[in-house]
Amino acid sequence: MPIIVNQISSPLNATEQEVISTALKKLGSASKHAIDCEIHKSSLDARKRNDIHFVHSVFVTLDSADLEKKLCEKNTSLTYVERSVYKPVISTEKAEGKVVIAGFGPAGMFAGLALAEQGYRPIILERGSSMEKRTASVQKFWLTGELDANCNVQFGEGGAGTFSDGKLTTRIKDPLCRYVLERFVDFGAPKEILTKAKPHIGTDNLRNIVTAIRKRIIELGGEVRFDTALTDLSIANGKVQTISAGDKNEKVSALILAIGHSARDTFELLQCKNIFLEPKPFSVGARIEHKQAAVDESLYGDHAGNPLLPKGEYQLSWRDKNGRGVYTFCMCPGGYVVNASSEEGMLAVNGMSYSGRDSANANSAIVVTVDPSDFGSADVLAGVAFQRKLEKAAYEASNGKIPVQLFGDFLANRCSTGFGSFMPQMKGGYDFANVRAILPVVIGDAIAEGIQAFDRRIKGYGREDAILSGVESRTSSPVRMVRDEALESNIQGLYPCGEGAGYAGGITSAAMDGIRVAQMLLL
Repeated sequence: MPIIVNQISSPLNATEQEVISTALKKLGSASKHAIDCEIHKSSLDARKRNDIHFVHSVFVTLDSADLEKKLCEKNTSLTYVERSVYKPVISTEKAEGKVVIAGFGPAGMFAGLALAEQGYRPIILERGSSMEKRTASVQKFWLTGELDANCNVQFGEGGAGTFSDGKLTTRIKDPLCRYVLERFVDFGAPKEILTKAKPHIGTDNLRNIVTAIRKRIIELGGEVRFDTALTDLSIANGKVQTISAGDKNEKVSALILAIGHSARDTFELLQCKNIFLEPKPFSVGARIEHKQAAVDESLYGDHAGNPLLPKGEYQLSWRDKNGRGVYTFCMCPGGYVVNASSEEGMLAVNGMSYSGRDSANANSAIVVTVDPSDFGSADVLAGVAFQRKLEKAAYEASNGKIPVQLFGDFLANRCSTGFGSFMPQMKGGYDFANVRAILPVVIGDAIAEGIQAFDRRIKGYGREDAILSGVESRTSSPVRMVRDEALESNIQGLYPCGEGAGYAGGITSAAMDGIRVAQMLLL
């Protein structure tokens, strides 16, 4: 069992070996007992702009557990840990019958991989297309505005996260998190994601990794059916019996629902089938863009532009005068605002970065919490209706293009007529509109107050020519599919998981939830 040597500061250009050497020096004469060392985590400390440096923690294993304990008792900068390692359950008997997975985002993908590696042959249904076809469809939509409602930024191989920054950050303290990162590395992700405090892959790398995982599942006997949506399921004696997808009906022993947060028609199907659902809070708002160089300068001062520094990023929060939470979400350094629509006559935006994060602008969602009391109905799908109302207003505001507005005009509640000192970086057509008018008054007011508060944290955040676009409505699922301790719904054999089911909030946590559900089938 190793110890963690904490608070190891290093200059920006320090090598891995130099960091480990510093860690060993902290152990004094005990360092001669070290038998293994590796960096645990690395993060940037830019709180003082005249002293920007990295801070690391290092795993060190000594040849004596007693010595490790004694050192940790004497030195508060050391932590004695039992290094948890996730080990997949190996079932002695394979359950009978077909396991079908609906959805090939992170939850469905990792559930399918876990099952395939244990000898199952899961059938995976994905309403969207394979990566190659999906990428072409999305590019066509951004160029022409011609939407494929089943293959877009939300639907298709890899799920909604495929056209994002590929962030793998999660606050969950679980060895399964490390396992997911290691599997990403197995399929082509850079090894640095194992030690970075804020790991990301980038949409370009993520697409290749997703494709590699799909090929592995197929090699192991699994099946992935693209352009095939789950359209019906039959239930008898409290147990799922068959599913309908495409032109086929399949008898199943288990159905894993990994449908993502935008499968609204599937939510409606589940409601009709009396699957237990409940509304849940989420957040809505807009995207905000600044010049990346301005963000870097505010965070790094004279060090801005140093190639050893990562692109400047931030995470900000505020509570407005009415007590509503206002916060930044899915911040994309060097990124693009993208048209992320998935329904005709409606428009939603998201953020995306490539691995190089080399766009001229930084963008982030700036969103406000909403809950069932805001939805105007007690119906379990009232949150979906709330999202649709905002997205319809956004679509109509700019005739199907992304509506944009300068922050100064957002404050004045008027349409903009021109840009300021910089231009938007967007995937999809855009036009000027009154973004504030799209949003409920309390949401617009909270965003205005939040941006002005954030200006006190990041210089220039509230500048008048900051560019807002809307509407950001797909921050998380508007429903939760109720499940028990065995991760099963009120219907036997039906396993909701991932972000769409309301149990995850990003790529890593969704992948972890998919693995957990798969493990339940392997017990």
